[in-house]
Amino acid sequence: MDTTIAIKTRRSIRQYRGEKIPKQVIEDLLQTAIWAPSGMNKQPWGFVVIEDKEYLKNLSDQTKKYLLEKFKNIPEMDKYHDYFANPETSIFYDAPVLVLIFGNKKLFTVVNDCSMVAQNLMLTAWDHGIGSCWIGFVYDVVNMKDVKTELGVPEDYELVASIILGYPDGETQTPERENPIIFSWKKK
Repeated sequence: MDTTIAIKTRRSIRQYRGEKIPKQVIEDLLQTAIWAPSGMNKQPWGFVVIEDKEYLKNLSDQTKKYLLEKFKNIPEMDKYHDYFANPETSIFYDAPVLVLIFGNKKLFTVVNDCSMVAQNLMLTAWDHGIGSCWIGFVYDVVNMKDVKTELGVPEDYELVASIILGYPDGETQTPERENPIIFSWKKK
């Protein structure tokens, strides 16, 4: 797939077929993702891949419980109450794969570097016919010391991106984009 087409047609997918993604395909996606640039070429990323449905359900439930408590005094978050309170809701949309991208927090470019890896992962997945969605709700829970220990993540790493992957169930619509807002363009 042409890079421009991949960029313009990739969408956040929230409905997946139950089909597993072969291990080799996931490994290929990660091998391509790490070709992202990084500050001083430090490559501060590390990955956790989760395919265990029960683990994903438990992580989703733990996150929903945490967020219900965290958001209870924040009126702007009331719109999520029913979503988080529903025991059937999976914050991972029943995707077959969750890729957690951690970065070494000692490096000041870690968020930029790992975000570029995440973008490479999502674009490469799309090129393979695999949908993706960046799930932000899980950050606080996955960055808890006991969860990181359970996942084998070193203490000096923090979660930067949480990407679900799966084969899309249905067609996706490509929304229109506004023209870029250019605040200035200095020329000599």
